Amino acid sequence: MDEPSPPDLPQYVLKGVDTQSPEDLLALAEYAEKLAAWKRFQGQEDTRKRREQSRHKEHKKDLEERDEEVSTDPEAYDVPPSAYITVKEPKPGYEYYYWQWREDDTWKNEYIAPVNPKQ
Repeated sequence: MDEPSPPDLPQYVLKGVDTQSPEDLLALAEYAEKLAAWKRFQGQEDTRKRREQSRHKEHKKDLEERDEEVSTDPEAYDVPPSAYITVKEPKPGYEYYYWQWREDDTWKNEYIAPVNPKQ
């Protein structure tokens, strides 16, 4: 069996890998797969957060432009500062603004107002 060609990685990485035992290389490969999966997940989470922040700003602006008294301050609703404004549609045709945030492994919501209040 011929020695495999190394991937195009920096020499300081390859030099350390090349000196490892087969068992350590298998452990490293398993770790690298898990680390890659975690980094992909983190990248997706970061993208989701950026999208939510963008939507939050749009929803906040819409709420603040209303004539009625609707607060966009998280403290007024007793929600965490990390909460953001989102739109939910519990029934077709009925949209509502909610505060939304993560708490442990679950999502929490707090009602704000209807998206299209009755005139």
